[in-house]
Amino acid sequence: MSKLTPVQQKFILHWGEMGLKWGINRTVAQIHALLFISPKPLNAEQICDLLDVARSNVSTSLRELQNWKIVKVVHTMGDRRDHFESMKDAWEMFRVVLDERKMREIDPTVAMLRDCVAETEKPGAKDEYTRERLASLRDFFVTMSGWYDQVDQLPTSGIIKFVKMGDKLRKLFGGG
Repeated sequence: MSKLTPVQQKFILHWGEMGLKWGINRTVAQIHALLFISPKPLNAEQICDLLDVARSNVSTSLRELQNWKIVKVVHTMGDRRDHFESMKDAWEMFRVVLDERKMREIDPTVAMLRDCVAETEKPGAKDEYTRERLASLRDFFVTMSGWYDQVDQLPTSGIIKFVKMGDKLRKLFGGG
């Protein structure tokens, strides 16, 4: 990639804006978008040039993407620099992101809710309404987390079939 096409620019800019809405740094999302559409791995200097982003920002963003497990380092013959590539399969990529988000966000929330409910059940605790609300929220998260863990055991092909059954499932369960 020597220069971005207008379509590539449009996608990268949009992915960056969506990243902000998902709680991800704009540059991190833009680098991910660039690597996702790049036909070959890119080194940090190429990313800097294509996106007009500072080298330090690229390095930090690449580490973040590697921590999310959606970008990896690859090496090319005759070049000692690290090159980076994104996962290319959208289904697998989103599975990895969902796993990471569950681990970073949902699991700690379930643990905190369990602790809070336990505190409200101690002798002398006086806030029954808070206990009921937190127990209800805990039960919701535990149920959804358990459902997610079961679905996560399916092969990707099974998840695709499951998702594409949307209207049939709605009718099966009485959704009109």
